[in-house]
Amino acid sequence: MEIMDSILEKTCVVSEVLNCIHIALLCVQEDPINRPTMSTIVVMLASDTMTLPKPKQPAFSVGRKDQTLVSAGSYGSVNDVTISSFSPR
Repeated sequence: MEIMDSILEKTCVVSEVLNCIHIALLCVQEDPINRPTMSTIVVMLASDTMTLPKPKQPAFSVGRKDQTLVSAGSYGSVNDVTISSFSPR
């Protein structure tokens, strides 16, 4: 629930939010064969009793960095500033 906007927490049903997150994780599986079809997703969203399959470990994830490792320099460099410049052709 910590990934959800705190303003919405008061007006949501926790089980429905967790169900949506679970389905979203199934939709981004690395191997497309493991992803549910749109018709299956509709059934998953409409059902309160359907047991959802467990998502497989993602190919990569962007998790939180341990600040002690970052400050020690063993985790890699930290980019404090990023500048993007867009130019049309």
